[in-house]
Amino acid sequence: MGRFETMREILRSSRYFKLVCGAGNENAEEVRRLAVVYTLAGANGFDVSAKPEVVSACGEGIDLAYGYAEHFKVEIPVRPYITVSVGMPGDHHVRKAFIIDDCVSCDLCIPVCPTDAIPASLEIIPELCIGCGNCEAACPPKVAAIRYRHNSTELAELLPKCLEAGAENIELHAAVPGDDAILEEWEVVNASQPDNFISMCLDRHHLSNVQLIDRIRAAFAVAGDRTIIQADGVPMSGGSDDHNTTLQAVAIADVIQKDLKDKDRAFRDLPILLSGGTNGKTAQMARLCAVPYQGVSIGTHARGIVKGWVAENGFEHDLEAIGRAFGPAADLVSRSIAS
Repeated sequence: MGRFETMREILRSSRYFKLVCGAGNENAEEVRRLAVVYTLAGANGFDVSAKPEVVSACGEGIDLAYGYAEHFKVEIPVRPYITVSVGMPGDHHVRKAFIIDDCVSCDLCIPVCPTDAIPASLEIIPELCIGCGNCEAACPPKVAAIRYRHNSTELAELLPKCLEAGAENIELHAAVPGDDAILEEWEVVNASQPDNFISMCLDRHHLSNVQLIDRIRAAFAVAGDRTIIQADGVPMSGGSDDHNTTLQAVAIADVIQKDLKDKDRAFRDLPILLSGGTNGKTAQMARLCAVPYQGVSIGTHARGIVKGWVAENGFEHDLEAIGRAFGPAADLVSRSIAS
């Protein structure tokens, strides 16, 4: 069975867990370390920035995990799939924050940054910024010193380099209005990866339920059974491990199930990934609400529970530190896939 069919079977059995390293996270060292611990923990997917060096680092982390598997008495049945994330201009996943001269140095933005991208100098480190908007929310309204730059990289040139570096799947973050522009980018993504899955990440910030379904239909018309839809509830809001933050992800999946998959047999096998505010309670809530899902993508929460260990110097070669991070990571993965 080839890699595409193997992933299809994982999705059909609702056993796909994707660790989201962050579309804007260009810290290759951190991605390598996350790949080590979450490969050992049972993750079968990683979502990384569309940078060839970051993709390579993720692959290196996966390779290290294979080398440590016997020590931790774990089996890695399928090599995890690496997905690169790209975004439309205006999508929060691919923007980078910066601070303008109007800043009054109140420092309120520093403690709310989930990736420690804001040092005492208040010069945001682009490689660490994931565009979450926490700093903007903390900045006093009368100051409003946070601005954003957007990644405008040409996908047709970038994506083949990422695939050559080891990525297999591509995800387009399309949380913006304007169907025509999105479908143009989707066509580029489709042409760049004609043999494996491509995913469209959608939330309801700009879309009604009807528009959401229409956009999914349009995406499926291009990519067919290689299409994955990521139901993005409240993007980058999964810091807390409670039911409230994950409500919207389950609600979007429910809309797609009832308004599309249950009504049109052509979409019966369309994989839906829960994302955006996802945490250790996400799968439990989906099951309680009888909302089918094929996988869970977890970013902020999954990174947060291992952050203290992953940040240690030499983590990827320290079996004791890896062992400490392994426990909570494995528990999260096991709670997130269908039993």
